[in-house]
Amino acid sequence: MAGLFARSSRAKIKEQQETEARMLRPIDQADTQRRIELLDSFENAGLGWFWASDAQGRLIYLSENAAKKLGRPAGEIVGEQLTVLFKPEVDENDSHQTERPLTFLLGARNSISQLAVKVTLGKTEQWWEIAGKPHFDEDQNFVGYRGSAKDITATFQSDKDAERLSQYDSLTGLSNRHRMTKRLTSILKAFRNSKRSCALLMLDLDRFKQVNDTLGHPAGDELLRQVAARIQKVVGDKGEIGRLGGDEFQIIIPDMDDRGDLGELGQRLIQMISQPYQISGSRAVIGTSVGIAVSPYDGIDSEELVKAADLALYAAKGGGRGQYRFYHIDFTDGAKHRRQVEEDLRDALENDELQMFYQPIVDSKSHKLKCLEALMRWEHPERGFISPAIFIPVAEDIGMIKQLGEWALLRTCQQAKNWPVELRVAVNVSAIQFARDDFPGLVKSVLMESGLEPHRLELEITESVFVGDPKRTQEKFEELKRIGVRLALDDFGTGYSSLSYLQYAPFDKIKIDQSFVRGATEKGNNNPAIMSAIVSLAESLNMETVAEGVETKDELNLVTERGASHVQGYIFSQAIPHEELLERLEIGDLQYEPRGPEKYRAERKSVYRKISLIHEDHAYDVTLRNLSKTGAMIEGLLDVPVGTKFVLNLGGGQLAVATVRRSDGYMQGVEFETPLISDGADGLCTRHRVSPYQIEAAGKPLASLPEDPYEMLKMELMGGKRGKSFVQVDPSMSRRARS
Repeated sequence: MAGLFARSSRAKIKEQQETEARMLRPIDQADTQRRIELLDSFENAGLGWFWASDAQGRLIYLSENAAKKLGRPAGEIVGEQLTVLFKPEVDENDSHQTERPLTFLLGARNSISQLAVKVTLGKTEQWWEIAGKPHFDEDQNFVGYRGSAKDITATFQSDKDAERLSQYDSLTGLSNRHRMTKRLTSILKAFRNSKRSCALLMLDLDRFKQVNDTLGHPAGDELLRQVAARIQKVVGDKGEIGRLGGDEFQIIIPDMDDRGDLGELGQRLIQMISQPYQISGSRAVIGTSVGIAVSPYDGIDSEELVKAADLALYAAKGGGRGQYRFYHIDFTDGAKHRRQVEEDLRDALENDELQMFYQPIVDSKSHKLKCLEALMRWEHPERGFISPAIFIPVAEDIGMIKQLGEWALLRTCQQAKNWPVELRVAVNVSAIQFARDDFPGLVKSVLMESGLEPHRLELEITESVFVGDPKRTQEKFEELKRIGVRLALDDFGTGYSSLSYLQYAPFDKIKIDQSFVRGATEKGNNNPAIMSAIVSLAESLNMETVAEGVETKDELNLVTERGASHVQGYIFSQAIPHEELLERLEIGDLQYEPRGPEKYRAERKSVYRKISLIHEDHAYDVTLRNLSKTGAMIEGLLDVPVGTKFVLNLGGGQLAVATVRRSDGYMQGVEFETPLISDGADGLCTRHRVSPYQIEAAGKPLASLPEDPYEMLKMELMGGKRGKSFVQVDPSMSRRARS
């Protein structure tokens, strides 16, 4: 019986124990022992650590396991400043990061959540993820932070690599579109507060598609890598470069608003990118166009600035490519105009709006007509003549250049066949047209259809035709020579490897680019020596030479003295319509007399527009008659003393300080204190403009420059206390009175 009772007692005890085990025993705030056991088990399991700081930001507690991880006893680490122990992740490429995250959070006593920090003690470097909250006593006095941490070293680098892949272009290593947008937004936001400027350059490559199509996509990729390297060489550490995709690149240049420096940078980029490339044994020649916009002048936020730079790039491409442009408020209308040109050009051939003009090429000594260069012109029924610099790039973009080139070749040969005098005619051949494998066959069929003798046709090509397979290019040259046509190398000297082309290509003529003629008569100019070298080279190869763009008599004398066999330029004639040419040929007038200025002078552009002129406390309305880099001619003020200083308001925030050097009645010649610079096109502009920050300081909202920001600052610039110093007159009325 005793055994039975014993077994029964043990069963009851077991049942009681199981009942107690099933009962919930929560760890409450008062159960300090069990809470400490819980925290210890958490730390010992390596799931994470704890840390605490005092009100001065010094470490007062760190889990023992965390200290062991760092190879130091916790007692040695206690007392370190949190900002010294924990180094937040900083983008090393972002020199414009405006705050250190941890310092900011601690100073503001904000909560810290999942912040990656680098922990460095001695030679040990680890990455931790920390979190923490500010702690207050019963009287709400701040006593420090209480927080947690965990080691993320193992995953941090892989996460960084993944993040890098998301921000950088895998082909070139440059920043990608996402990163450039993020960086530009960050910079402009920071710079707005500190009243700083930032320039944005947009580039895309000219003729890149031709290289891609001719040599293949791997060659195109290699070309993009080489382009990226060249851009980095030019820009250096001045800014950040990104590839947006395809053949589009973007450059951010902080703290630069001098348009003189920006123009020089744009020109260097164009020159560097335009040098030939060696790719898989083949030679490639491309170019680039550059659009430039500057914040805050052309845009306040990233979206506005990118749009401005895009429009400037659009204008550069529309102006003939291989150029740079600064953004101008008128470019918005220009983009619409280009789209209209695209639409209208498709109908131009069918509507017989295109025609061929001809410019004489004369013997340099006898001035007798020897050849005529055929130049395409487009007379729009509503807008009149549209420049080839505008419609030829458009034709290339929309795939019409082959069609236009074939039409021009046939029309020129047909017209030349019917000339009453046997003369050679030169036709420009685009690189795209020459790339056609059947181009020699096309030339042969055009000659047969028109009946023109092959020896009377000259094909003018540029070195851009050497893109692609050099063997096939040489074969085309040989086929063309067998047909009997002549070959001329156009724009010689503007490339970087023309001599290598002359080694094999059977050219009959070299055309010396007008850039070597312009300004060659000025003292200290090296172009005359270059001309002599080109002529000497051509003579040794039994080639003719043509000096292009000759406009003045001193230039004519120079190119003749240097040995050029032929001359082309306004000094003899501009390009004329075929009807006008026929009239001259029918009477046998083949002799040309040089007509033009005696000497070359720095370019002075004739203009006629109203501008404001500021003198002391008053603004006057005057007429700008001509403009050069160093000065201008104005009219509208009577009897202004020589030496008087003015400020000319040239529009768009451009104010030019000038001194009167000549004065005659109501006309004054003024000299600029700071010379104007090229705007990348045919115009001039000031280096600097009225700053939108200056307008903001006058009480106006911060915005990009309007058409005439001077009006917004008039009250600030002029006190209006003094009387007017000069009498304002209407020059047109004065001229009518004299007549």
